[in-house]
Amino acid sequence: MSRQWRRMDLHLHTPASNDYQQSGVTYLDILRQAEIRGLHIIAFTDHNTVAGFATMKKEIEQLLWLEELDRMHVDEKRRLEEYRRLLSKILVLPGFEFTATFGFHILGIFPSETPVNFLEHLLLTLNVPADKLDEGSSTVGSTSDVLRAYQVINQAGGLVIAAHANSNNGVVMRGLDFGGQTRIAYTQDANLHALEVTDLEKRGHYTTRRFFDGSKPEYPRPMRCIQGSDAHRLVRESPQAKVLGVGDRTTEILLDELSFEAIEQVIKGNDLSLTRPYRGPSNPIDFVQLAREEGESIVQTFYPTIAKRGGYLDRLLQDICAMSNTNGGTIYVGVSANPKEEPLGVREVDKTIDLLYTAVSNRITPEPDLHVDTLPSQKKQIMRITIQPGREQPYAIDDNQFYVRDEAESSLAVRDEIVRLVARGLEQGVIEMPVTSTLPVLLPEIETTAVLRPEKTPSTPRKTATTPNMDPPRTGVEIVNSEKRKGVIYHTVRDLRNDNLIQNVTKSSARKLWHYAIAQSEAGLPHTDKLKWQGNIAVVDIRKQGDKVWYDLALRDEESVHIYYGVTDSGLNDEWMALIEHS
Repeated sequence: MSRQWRRMDLHLHTPASNDYQQSGVTYLDILRQAEIRGLHIIAFTDHNTVAGFATMKKEIEQLLWLEELDRMHVDEKRRLEEYRRLLSKILVLPGFEFTATFGFHILGIFPSETPVNFLEHLLLTLNVPADKLDEGSSTVGSTSDVLRAYQVINQAGGLVIAAHANSNNGVVMRGLDFGGQTRIAYTQDANLHALEVTDLEKRGHYTTRRFFDGSKPEYPRPMRCIQGSDAHRLVRESPQAKVLGVGDRTTEILLDELSFEAIEQVIKGNDLSLTRPYRGPSNPIDFVQLAREEGESIVQTFYPTIAKRGGYLDRLLQDICAMSNTNGGTIYVGVSANPKEEPLGVREVDKTIDLLYTAVSNRITPEPDLHVDTLPSQKKQIMRITIQPGREQPYAIDDNQFYVRDEAESSLAVRDEIVRLVARGLEQGVIEMPVTSTLPVLLPEIETTAVLRPEKTPSTPRKTATTPNMDPPRTGVEIVNSEKRKGVIYHTVRDLRNDNLIQNVTKSSARKLWHYAIAQSEAGLPHTDKLKWQGNIAVVDIRKQGDKVWYDLALRDEESVHIYYGVTDSGLNDEWMALIEHS
């Protein structure tokens, strides 16, 4: 597996901490919110306890036991399936936030398979009273000192991170009268692996990261600085609220694989460039409203209801079938496509979900790969249906109606489209072709399409001697490959937000940003020899509309020039930001 940037929040509290600020939150809720915030790695770090992780683990074990006995209710089966889905995507690590002598906070993070009783024994070793192990309190009396805690956690195989080091209860001891040699010892100890700081995204000479970069004689050891949310809520109450929610302050880490061992190798290593702050949105986002503002597209649509009256259910099934046959997508139920209209919401969520699954199972063949959950929007519960690109194409309604997605509409597939779907199913090995089949006669007609011919592997920017730390932006799109077939140019588009490749995009079927990028590409723009290069990067164009600003940027490496269209501020790292500021 190639190296990938992964987003992590290693400082999450759960209802097991007695100062948790949101009632009614379940452990599934925390995992769902982590998924919504795009997190790949999280750690449960309750105050001087592992009761939160233990509770979640016990719930999963109970559900597995019921499954083994074949005694599960529908809601229990759904919860277990949800746990399996989320835990296949998110690495959840157990840990704790230990309160050392004088109130300094230290995070201990461990592999997911670590036994709970081992971690409880560790807390007892650190002098947390036995009768306090399940309280989740940040005040537990006289415990071990900071350096002893570093040593015990490290020797037990955990990652040792100084929690909010530059803030309250932090080992940098800002605002405290004593310091000097003590602060040096607390921040330079060999058993300490990283500092969690709250000013990681700030710039200037006086940031914590700059102070501990190894340039000061008394602090010669460069310290890795990361950030975490210290979330005591599921979501932040307001943009001005100090208490953050899950994923509101996130670190990206470059990993070879998604595992504790890979994380440990980076955190304990000396290459500080392998972690960086993630500049995603820091405030709670109404993802449904954001989707509505983006509008309907080839991968997104909206329904006020799925009632049979009015034909809503039939049209929704057509969209599910079409998205399964195309690029997948998301359907929101309980809202119209007009972002100015108030959401209606879904009142009987469980009943509506059951209705949907029954209709899909009865009418779509084979059964598509979809997931249903809910999201809040303006205090209403909205049902979200996520459809994966089908692995068993073609999908059909009532056995003989094949739908495909074209821009923001679903329509019955024409003959050639059905042939391509069948060919794709053959290529994936999910369709067995009868000996008498006439399909071989039809296949030559589509031999030139990307369905039967592998795509050219698009090149990606390589870090060179002149751009040692330069990465593509994290928003926008790149046209990585174009090919003309029968007079039509088909493009492969890279979505820079998730590095996904979308193949066979044409100018006529592309969404707004994709259409703009394709139009520029087909027109032979930009003329890269006329760009004002700063090293190996350049600004191609800056476009403004109201408060919104989009950048078209260029990056050249040893092989080619890469053009990134529609980049926003949130996708810019320090190097790209410096380029923008000087353009």
